[in-house]
Amino acid sequence: MTSVSQQGAIRALLLENVHPDAVSVLETGGVQVETTKGALDPAELAERLDGVHLLGIRSKTDIGAATFAAAPDLLAVGAFCIGTNQIDLPAASERGIAVFNSPFSNTRSVVELAIAEIISLTRRLTDKSSDLHAGVWDKSADGAHEIRGRRLGIVGYGNIGAQLSVLAEALGMSVSFFDTADKLALGNARRCASLDELLSSSDIVTLHVDGRPGNADMFGEDQFARMCQGALFLNLSRGFLVDHGALRAHIESGHLAGAAVDVFPLEPKARGEEFSSDLRGLRNVILTPHIGGSTEEAQQDIGRYVATKLRDYLVDGTTMMSVNLPHLQLPSRPSTHRIVHLHQNVPGVLASINGLLADNKVNIEGQLLGTRGDLGYVITDVAVDYPTGVPDKLAAMAETVRLRVLS
Repeated sequence: MTSVSQQGAIRALLLENVHPDAVSVLETGGVQVETTKGALDPAELAERLDGVHLLGIRSKTDIGAATFAAAPDLLAVGAFCIGTNQIDLPAASERGIAVFNSPFSNTRSVVELAIAEIISLTRRLTDKSSDLHAGVWDKSADGAHEIRGRRLGIVGYGNIGAQLSVLAEALGMSVSFFDTADKLALGNARRCASLDELLSSSDIVTLHVDGRPGNADMFGEDQFARMCQGALFLNLSRGFLVDHGALRAHIESGHLAGAAVDVFPLEPKARGEEFSSDLRGLRNVILTPHIGGSTEEAQQDIGRYVATKLRDYLVDGTTMMSVNLPHLQLPSRPSTHRIVHLHQNVPGVLASINGLLADNKVNIEGQLLGTRGDLGYVITDVAVDYPTGVPDKLAAMAETVRLRVLS
């Protein structure tokens, strides 16, 4: 149980070179912001979190239960990226820490990179460029094809997969997709009943699935063996999905004509560190350093979006689009105090809260309750005049996870 009053200075720590617009957004909410370019290991991060209320990270910072335990002042974490698999979400929820991410902001950037790589691989542009850099002139059409008329198989038909489907079809490709969830096919895209069906019928296979643990090692020897002779393979989603040794073997044997990989099981923590991979040195293989969403436009959108979510949670208690808390947004009312109460989702909590307020003759001006899994969340606006001990009584309730008085 935690009780927090936001009367003092609120501090934020933003890691991994988050876009400067995030700083500007948070400062409009009265937050003191500290930034650092690189990721921090768990021990370093725990030391830096003393007195920090908001934490911003990207994909290279891991936050586990021990880190959360070392940060009693932490209110929220912003993942300035799509995935949150680097964050122990149950541990965050247990301590009443909200988590936000940016599930849409870099969609276009990833899709454009996929299209560029599909064309580059199909035309073998990387080989042609490497040969010229080595002084070799090889003007031939051997192994070069148009993408028009070729079948693209998309594994994972979420935001990125669906938008890629539309653009690929506009370029004249036929599109198939496979997703474990029931997704609406866009345009003329064809749903495959199984992954095997997609693999055996696609000229190009591209992965766009999320980072849930169940997806680990989903693509290995068996899956590559089922792909068509001369097919291309792309992974711009998660590094731990793919057996790179198996991929290398199928490229070296000539079974696969090429690949493009943007994500890796182990990635350097900072710019300039040595990169190692089984895929280095292969012809017609494009390796990029996890830059699918690394455009200036995407990073600016992500910076603004996630920082706005953090600011709104800090100032108004708004949890819309939170990864782990109920989604609530209550319009603010003048001349009121706002109390936000995160609690265990058990029967009778709202009645207990309102009974306690009534017993202390506190008038409720507005209220909203939501639940999600084991958590319940109540935003309550009360009249300005109320006994000073009321927040402490609410915080002392057995079901309370975290209580904040916002104004």
